[in-house]
Amino acid sequence: MNFSEYPIESLMYITNRPEIVFTHGKGSWLYDNEGKRYLDFIQGWAVNSLGHCNDGMIEAMDKQSRLLINPSPAFYNEPMAKLAGLLTANSCFDKVFFANSGAEANEGAIKLARKWGKKYRDGAFEIITFDHSFHGRTIATMSASGKPGWDTIYAPQVPGFPKADLNDIASVEKLISAKTVAVMLEPIQGEGGVIPATREFMQQLRALTQKHGILLIADEVQTGCGRAGTLFAYELSGIEPDIMTLGKGIGGGVPLAALLAKKEVSVFEAGDQGGTYNGNPVMTAAGYSVISQLLAPGFLEGVRARGEYLREKLLELSAERGFEGERGEGLLRALMLGKDIGPAIVDKARDMQPDGLLLNAARPNLLRFMPALNVTTEEIDQMMAMLRTILDSL
Repeated sequence: MNFSEYPIESLMYITNRPEIVFTHGKGSWLYDNEGKRYLDFIQGWAVNSLGHCNDGMIEAMDKQSRLLINPSPAFYNEPMAKLAGLLTANSCFDKVFFANSGAEANEGAIKLARKWGKKYRDGAFEIITFDHSFHGRTIATMSASGKPGWDTIYAPQVPGFPKADLNDIASVEKLISAKTVAVMLEPIQGEGGVIPATREFMQQLRALTQKHGILLIADEVQTGCGRAGTLFAYELSGIEPDIMTLGKGIGGGVPLAALLAKKEVSVFEAGDQGGTYNGNPVMTAAGYSVISQLLAPGFLEGVRARGEYLREKLLELSAERGFEGERGEGLLRALMLGKDIGPAIVDKARDMQPDGLLLNAARPNLLRFMPALNVTTEEIDQMMAMLRTILDSL
């Protein structure tokens, strides 16, 4: 591929990128600078909740950008207020702070919990998190994460994040002390390999945190905004967290995240929290369009139906090829391969001709699927056919 017109050498190295320059996209399809198209089952790591270049989002951002782009976060603006109201009306939370990324929202949740601990729990500051969890790439959120090796990259870590084992309530209880202020978890560990917290564990965790008078924080950066088949994944277990974070899907592709909390936990004072772009009108207009579309009659039911359809197709493939099954919720799913062939599948899928397929191997022994929430069954069938072709070639 000729890159002479793209000065990619000016970009700082952070990861190995394939020699592709994407130029445009629509729905479930991406197109590169040579005209090849790719069926996208990554969608920016569950970011493009409504696919590429959703018409409703484009209309909302176009309209807002002609009215007001940034009045400063020191003032209210209309889309900010409307989106906050939509989120609180459709969740168990009372207050919203908008940020630009999931990591920033999680950083805010850590700060809010520690502020609450200072005010109500004699300075308690520790937040119990989980092995194999992923909460972001700031120093504090990396410290909170249980990703192997992250404890040494930018050492020393921020202290105060003891690690428990997901779905093992005893491992949580033994870590609780007078210094504990909260427990923080992803309802489904995405980067960890699409590992759901069981309904029973979520209910046990809520009961345990209430028993000890500490907070429960749900990191729904990847699982929120329809991804799990409900508007928020905590609903699957019939519990209410004290704090929730959103990112990725809430913006449908633009930088938007949110920190939500119950009224009694919202203890920030003037100057405690902020951000140059928090509540930006163009981004929150996009978010309002996304959430409104998710709440349209029948949409979430459709996500659940397509999630079940994908589950069935993955189980068929697993049985056919001798794999180890699948797991997940809604349209966040993983195919358990049983051997470390995930990266090879990803590379072959991308390089297929005439059309490519974009997949993700969150772990070498599995594939993670994060299609647009409005993906069609026909596109799922097309993906499965392409995947079979790749497996035949290995």
